[in-house]
Amino acid sequence: MAKAKACCAATKKSGATKKRVVFKLNTEAGKIVSVAGSFNDWDDKAKYLVDKNNTGEYVGILMLAPGVYEYKFVIDGVWHLDENNSNFSPNDFGTLNSVIEVK
Repeated sequence: MAKAKACCAATKKSGATKKRVVFKLNTEAGKIVSVAGSFNDWDDKAKYLVDKNNTGEYVGILMLAPGVYEYKFVIDGVWHLDENNSNFSPNDFGTLNSVIEVK
């Protein structure tokens, strides 16, 4: 199972300055990894994470307005909870979504 690290989250506030949010996931090298959530309408192709050194450390940066967001990592088409984030919420599919807050 993949281990993931993510930082921050948010409920959108109009006119608020966006913050840099770094999503990190450690898994096997050679995977196709993305992050999908309420910040991108759960589009699993909207933000791919990159493994620059082919070590299995995937990183992606998003600019998000302050608020609370739900998200999941998608590894080779399979949705995964962020194992390094203890904040989560049940979803309509009977599983959990990770939750982050951007301040």
